[in-house]
Amino acid sequence: MNSLKILKQIATENNGLILTRDAVAGGVSRASLSFLCKEGRITRVSVGQYVLSEDAIDEMLSMGARSKAIIFSHESALYLHGLLREDAKHLQSGIYKNVLSQESMLAITIPASKTLSRFVNRQCKVYRVRDEWHELGKVQMPTARGNLVWTYDMERTICDIVRCRRRIAKEVFDFALERYVVRTEKDLGKLRDYAEKMRMERQVEKWV
Repeated sequence: MNSLKILKQIATENNGLILTRDAVAGGVSRASLSFLCKEGRITRVSVGQYVLSEDAIDEMLSMGARSKAIIFSHESALYLHGLLREDAKHLQSGIYKNVLSQESMLAITIPASKTLSRFVNRQCKVYRVRDEWHELGKVQMPTARGNLVWTYDMERTICDIVRCRRRIAKEVFDFALERYVVRTEKDLGKLRDYAEKMRMERQVEKWV
């Protein structure tokens, strides 16, 4: 099997993303990756990541693959749940766009004990939480391109934006709460449970 066929198989198995470590493990050398990139057969997304040139880049999938500690949260989670204002998101990639600064970035949460690369820190709005809170409400949801990534459920997301409301644009905060309270699938029991575990019952009661 030639290198391009191997890479196509890897891409199929990984939602379009080709990691250098997977390519090398599959028998494709780094020199072959460089050659195929120069030929325009594959496109380098970032360090250690490629996609087939005919495939569109899924920014959320690409970023999520950079660290197992990354969970999309806050504004990016609001986007995935349909709780983000239309003028506050980039519909092509799912990247949050701050309505005040117009700066595009993905919002992620990591445990306080973990560190991230400079690249991730530059590209993302990073929130840190206690290690014991990190996986509370963790779920998988499809991105705009249909690929599954780790994020938080609606109730955990509401707790997060209330806890970090000073870092959230007022327009985004107000809209998300307004949309959440009218959602038929909301779970107020779960919201209270999360608020209790995160020691923020009064804060949540004030806003929801």
